[in-house]
Amino acid sequence: MNRFLPPTEMPATAPSPGASGASAAVPTEPEKLPNFVLEMVERDALARKNAGKVATRFPPEPNGFLHIGHAKAICLNFGIAEAIPGATCNLRFDDTNPSTEEDRFVSSIQEDVHWLGFDWKDRLYFASDYFERLYAIAEQLVLQGNAYVDSQSLEEIREGRGTFYKPGRVSPWRDRKPAENLDLLRRMRAGEFPDGAHVLRAKIDMESPNQNLRDPVMYRIKREHHHRTGDAWCIYPMYDFAHGYSDAIEGVTHSICSLEFENHRPLYDWFLDQVSFDPRPQQIEFARLNLTYTELSKRKLRQLVEGKLVSGWDDPRMPTLAGMRRRGYTPEAIRAFCERIGVSKRNSFVDVALLEHAVREDLNARCRRAMGVLRPLRVVLENHPGKDDAFDAPWYPDDPSRGGRSLPFGRVLYIERDDFAENPPKGWFRLSPGKEVRLRYACIVRCERAIKNDRGEIVELRCTYDPESRGGNPKDGRKVKGTLHWVSQAHAIAAEVRLWDRLFKAEHPSEEGDDFAASLNPHSLESVEARLEPALADAPVGDRMQLERLGYFCVDKDSRPGAIVLNRTIGLRDSWAAKQGK
Repeated sequence: MNRFLPPTEMPATAPSPGASGASAAVPTEPEKLPNFVLEMVERDALARKNAGKVATRFPPEPNGFLHIGHAKAICLNFGIAEAIPGATCNLRFDDTNPSTEEDRFVSSIQEDVHWLGFDWKDRLYFASDYFERLYAIAEQLVLQGNAYVDSQSLEEIREGRGTFYKPGRVSPWRDRKPAENLDLLRRMRAGEFPDGAHVLRAKIDMESPNQNLRDPVMYRIKREHHHRTGDAWCIYPMYDFAHGYSDAIEGVTHSICSLEFENHRPLYDWFLDQVSFDPRPQQIEFARLNLTYTELSKRKLRQLVEGKLVSGWDDPRMPTLAGMRRRGYTPEAIRAFCERIGVSKRNSFVDVALLEHAVREDLNARCRRAMGVLRPLRVVLENHPGKDDAFDAPWYPDDPSRGGRSLPFGRVLYIERDDFAENPPKGWFRLSPGKEVRLRYACIVRCERAIKNDRGEIVELRCTYDPESRGGNPKDGRKVKGTLHWVSQAHAIAAEVRLWDRLFKAEHPSEEGDDFAASLNPHSLESVEARLEPALADAPVGDRMQLERLGYFCVDKDSRPGAIVLNRTIGLRDSWAAKQGK
């Protein structure tokens, strides 16, 4: 064995040991559920619709970090571009609301899309790139009699739009002449009026059963500094107006949106009907991702960040891609999950355990194995001569040729506190007085007695070891059922290990409304002072490993030389159901 071969991550398709170190089968390709959107676009391409051109886009608003729900949309849009020859996918920031948008969100979104493995190449766009052209379209609609300046207050406009049961009320300014509307619109742009004095509205149908068609607002006066255009504009287009025209300007053929935009499609089409574009975008809606025990409302995620209920957008408990990356999730696991859940037209919830299964499956295949003790209990081997020893251990038990390391062994060790029971229950195969266990890769030890402090707490175990059992196999052939992980006290490195769990204890936290924070899991983070084998001392930020018998871990960005910090990505098996008594 090349004991000091640098560890490398195993490809996701390689064979690997299971959670206990035993051999596991090669992970199979995840079953893919139907994707009706891809099938629809493929049919259009085969029928030579739009001369066979296929162009999609991923259009996030730069007002927060992307989350796992966005990952589904990213995989769908960029996946179509990968699946159909000659197809493209743009990354476009719909930055029409300067009060909530920041450059740091733009940067984080680009980083997340690249991290997932997708590239927009030279097709990076912003809705703000089109502000002049969008304004020119607005003037065109005014001159065509399709838009007018309304001088009502926003409250009056909101009340006048009616309800599902009550038709809207026509604005007293709806019949202004095009010339007067154009003059007012130009003066709005020039900054002559205060915020809220006027808006530009589309003239459609105030009695439409679809409230989105009841003369929606197209522009509002908003004196806010824009992250790209600065103070050049004091009027900004509304999303519904800018979105479809931005698609059309870019030559997008298939505008793929989540299902909540289905009722907006008649408005999307109405705007495109007023101005000629070729190709003309087609809006297609799909069911967004809803996960149990997870909140995916960006507004509520912002509340968690701003209320300091989490440490930031990349808190490892957050469902953001940045948080998942920091926690140790892999892009391959997220993409496999998105493939596995498919794309449908019906809203439903996906059990978060399916995402966690995809993460375990991927990490099991790629992570090297290492030793660490989260809650150390001191063990003194009374018959040990005191001279340091060492045992060889592979990084990948199923493939020792990939290298390994030397595990130092001495008179004083640490084992997991939970691996000892003074009065063990029936079926206990770990350590207890008078019982033997195997130390992984090392030898057989027997517990002689437990040492307690003045409060009656066990602080140390006195044990003996069998020097004839090197490697864990006693020469006399006696059977020892339990195997424990361990580290040598003299050589172990101290580490802060953060044990992350689900952020919410409620299966559907969004049902709590604005009181959703009341369902936060008070045990979503536990920090322990652990001990790790010395080979992990120089593990770089982002490095992943399995600590045997404990779970999958990742080196956190808070680590410093001599002060490593690990995040628990996920346990070796799903213990949540057991915790909840299910």
